[in-house]
Amino acid sequence: MGNNKVKPLVIVPTYNESENIAALIARILEELPFADVMIVDDGSPDGTGDIVDEITSLDSRVHCLHRPAKMGLGTAYIAAFKWALERHYTHCFEMDADFSHDPTDLARLLEATKDFDIALGSRFYAGRLSIVNWPLSRLILSMAASVYVVMISGLKMWDTTTGFKCFRREVLEHLPLDKVKSEGYSFQIDLNFRATRMGFKVGEIPIVFTDRTLGGSKMSKKIVFEAIWRVWQLRFAAIGEDLSYFFRGKRRPQPGKRQEKDQA
Repeated sequence: MGNNKVKPLVIVPTYNESENIAALIARILEELPFADVMIVDDGSPDGTGDIVDEITSLDSRVHCLHRPAKMGLGTAYIAAFKWALERHYTHCFEMDADFSHDPTDLARLLEATKDFDIALGSRFYAGRLSIVNWPLSRLILSMAASVYVVMISGLKMWDTTTGFKCFRREVLEHLPLDKVKSEGYSFQIDLNFRATRMGFKVGEIPIVFTDRTLGGSKMSKKIVFEAIWRVWQLRFAAIGEDLSYFFRGKRRPQPGKRQEKDQA
């Protein structure tokens, strides 16, 4: 899909990823030489931001947004999305910094956006598990989380919490980014839920997810518990919104459906 009309931005939030970040940026640009990379660093005490600054001085495709402290995954992506929308990027990727997301899959996700508005890198596609080096407890937790989210939210996807995604610009232009307050797992659920309600098409591409070999995991109980209650909050808010439109005799806007009709 590499041509003059396509300009993706690969967004990678970081906190203490000095062991991975230089190699990851090199791999991303090797796989998508026509893309730019945005690192959102939350004041990493291990010098991750300094490493990225050195790279930005040598390669104009690499950018770094420095934040003063650890402010969360969701706000990191929102800040980068807004930065991208102020410029002429056609797609935005979400990607982890620890090589759990294989850079060779970037091109596959980008290609999938020919058919979908959001392409997800799915670890559980068609019910088949493709995760390497996770303990059994975390496998069970992640799979159970996706089943739980599907049952409550009604989302029709296998992997509701994946953090490896490619968005078409049009999706981000319509999402109410300032209203998204979720973090961690719930941030991914939140965007999926809002986008599908707007009529945007979400598709899944099977990937192999490999747990990090360098650095430490950012998973916490707080992230898990937020996802548990947040999905109910999203569901009840959606019901309230639907009732509001019903009693006003109006249809809920679905810009994704309108865009699909325009392209037909």
